[in-house]
Amino acid sequence: MKVEISVPEVVSVFKDIQEKPEKLFEMIRVDVRQSVSEYLSELMSTELTRFLGREAYERIEGEVNHRNGSYPRGFTLKGVGKVDVRVPRDRKGEFKTQIIPRSKRYEDELRQDLSMMFLTGISTRTLSMMSERLIGRRVSPTEVSNANKELIGAVENWRERDLSKESFKYMFLDGVNFDMRIDGSVEKVPVLVAIGVTERGFKKVLGFQAGDKESAPTWREFIKDLKRRGLSSKDMVLGIMDGLPGLEKVFKEEFPKAKVQRCQVHVSRNVLAKVPRKLKKAVGDDLRSIFYASSKKKAVKFFGLFKEKWEKELPSAVKCLENALDACLTFFICPEEEWISLRTTNIIERLNKEFKRRTKPMEIVAGENACYMLLAFISLKMEMHWIANPIGKVGQNLPFFQGLALKKFTQST
Repeated sequence: MKVEISVPEVVSVFKDIQEKPEKLFEMIRVDVRQSVSEYLSELMSTELTRFLGREAYERIEGEVNHRNGSYPRGFTLKGVGKVDVRVPRDRKGEFKTQIIPRSKRYEDELRQDLSMMFLTGISTRTLSMMSERLIGRRVSPTEVSNANKELIGAVENWRERDLSKESFKYMFLDGVNFDMRIDGSVEKVPVLVAIGVTERGFKKVLGFQAGDKESAPTWREFIKDLKRRGLSSKDMVLGIMDGLPGLEKVFKEEFPKAKVQRCQVHVSRNVLAKVPRKLKKAVGDDLRSIFYASSKKKAVKFFGLFKEKWEKELPSAVKCLENALDACLTFFICPEEEWISLRTTNIIERLNKEFKRRTKPMEIVAGENACYMLLAFISLKMEMHWIANPIGKVGQNLPFFQGLALKKFTQST
């Protein structure tokens, strides 16, 4: 069939395109979808021909299977959108196309894209609303959740990975709470988190596990699980934590050669909670003098002055600081360039803040597996950032700079 287009029609088309250029792209998209639809339909027809072993209308002897028309269905492709295809059938119902399996409504690339957008902070409901504009087909929140389920195995493999290949000298420990849907009701579920620091100063998320952060047995099981995965106790120098009940005792028992560093921020808050408002600034300044002293000897000296100055007026505050002082000054056993990172639990608090920021749009996390999936993604993202920010002096920690130190350079090189 020959199609003829008159010159006035061509002029009219170009005039419309000049006035509304987006029409051209819409025409291209329609043509592309139509071509893809015909291509896939023809491909599946060829697939049926191979399945039956003969061409259409070809006759052979004996009892044979026959073509039985086709049925329409939609399939969504990345970069193309939704295309309408015709899936051929056989009379006996034995043929199953492998090109577009019955259970699939869109290609794997789109499933991976949906999972990535969900992990980066877009809720399932928002993704559902955006999907028609993004991929040409509306995807239900349930479909997004089902696409994410395929990541659970990868997340578990990461959580159970071997830790014996690296040596860790410091460990940050803390817990963070999430509102989680458990057995049809919403519960506040704590998740225990551990960050390790390698010999070269690089930070790695060692693991996380749901459990009561106020329970010493729960912390013991969490640490034992890290050791089962290969975390060595002989290399551990310091554990940095706040005053969670039982955690300090459990850490000392599981890592007998290591010391405990209490978070100075948490201790300062506890001390200042026992100070009247009008004295908080003065007491806070004195606390900074102790915690940021240039040596442990000077820190102890400043505490003596603090005690002499405030014991009469603020005995409870002084007693609170005195009980935690030794644990707050443990970091002095480490290299001076690392002190700023070891005084507090800021490193793990920052990670927990990222956890909260990502789960805030969801309000309620849909179960433990969904929580682990999000935390694993955030952990890996944070580790990429930490590569450029090791503990201690960057020039000493990064191999690149270690190599530079051994070379001689001129202006031209």
